[in-house]
Amino acid sequence: MVWQMDVGILYFKGILEEDTILTLFKLFRLGPTFSVPIVFFIAYRVMKNEPAMLKDGSWLWKVLIRIFDKKVLTFLIGWSAVVYLIHWTPLGIRGLEASRTDFLPIHHYFPVYGVMSWVYIVHMSGFVLMMIVVYLTTRKLIDSSMKVFLKSFSIYSTFLIVCGFLNFVPKLGVVSSSIGVVIFSTLIVHEFIKMNTRLKFNYYQLMERQKKLDYTGNLAGSLIHEVKNTNQIIKGFAKVLDDSESLTQRGKGALEMIKSSSEHLEGLSNNYKEYLKSSAISLDKVDLELIIRRSISFSSEMLAEHGVDIKFTNHYKPLHAYVNRTNLEQVFINMIKNSIEAMPSEREKREIQISTEMKEERIIIHLKDTGKGIPKENWESIFDPFISFNEKGMGLGLPFVKKTVIEHLGNIYVVESSAEGTHFQIELPQNGILVS
Repeated sequence: MVWQMDVGILYFKGILEEDTILTLFKLFRLGPTFSVPIVFFIAYRVMKNEPAMLKDGSWLWKVLIRIFDKKVLTFLIGWSAVVYLIHWTPLGIRGLEASRTDFLPIHHYFPVYGVMSWVYIVHMSGFVLMMIVVYLTTRKLIDSSMKVFLKSFSIYSTFLIVCGFLNFVPKLGVVSSSIGVVIFSTLIVHEFIKMNTRLKFNYYQLMERQKKLDYTGNLAGSLIHEVKNTNQIIKGFAKVLDDSESLTQRGKGALEMIKSSSEHLEGLSNNYKEYLKSSAISLDKVDLELIIRRSISFSSEMLAEHGVDIKFTNHYKPLHAYVNRTNLEQVFINMIKNSIEAMPSEREKREIQISTEMKEERIIIHLKDTGKGIPKENWESIFDPFISFNEKGMGLGLPFVKKTVIEHLGNIYVVESSAEGTHFQIELPQNGILVS
């Protein structure tokens, strides 16, 4: 907008005094001059705080890391200020001259540039360089919506600045950048609409899945309630039979079994009720790498006690997702604990490997151990509450993991398991549950 005010003021010939137009022209040069650090700041934020980026160790990544730094941003702001100040001296802009183009019969002013006008041209060439860097940066992005938008943004912005450079040709007047702005604005609004449509589609998919999960939880809660009511009837009639003197010894034995089973059913129902009962979890944008490393740190004593090595490899930075930090830390602590307990004492290679992967909008976390393995017929049942294949286990560790991951609209399952170890895979949506 400021850029177009800078151009548009030159067409106020006959309306404003020449000195006033020159002063406003120099003032509005603020827009195009500081566009370079602004674009750099956009790319810097994408690099540092936006969707996960692949850390492949290539020369391009190393160069980008060194370029996109606060010190470089500060330098660009300072340099832009110097370039802007040059405009206010005869070295940058000496004055204005009346001009008229053949295809636009309107009288206007055209700036008379000074001997250091080349500094401005070099400076604005940095805008094109920034757009090239932004385009290269998109190749490292995982978020498909952001990747498509930034690619289009960099291409359209380069087109816009090329139109701006045509303003330096007197015979073309100073309308080429205005035409470029109209085309740029139309295209960029179109890209915004496309990105918004994709995000809305993903949002509705997440909400539909959440509704199904809520419905399933409510259905399970209602079923437990009805089971408890029916169990109260069984207990009532069992008490009536217990007071009867006509029961045989065998009948009394059967009645005791009924009473014991009823008590077990009541305890089981209460446990399931507590398992399902949970308040709405709060979600924050957190780097999953920090969560996993904290979980490993919390488990360090257990790992050392059992002589287990753990290796964590993350290929993305940052690995942001909307999660509940405390619950997800407990997920990885439980997974590490289960892997340790699954390793036979005689096993020489005692190791846990955790690694990350990105597929479209999903974050995939692989966890591999060198335990005794899980029979294939039990790959699903290990996530059921109160079912444990460990003599000392209560059967609540992996069910808690499954429940927590599902609450994050993710999933966990066994990929492969043998006598040499087990491979678990956790999938989480990168955008998480979108909350208003």
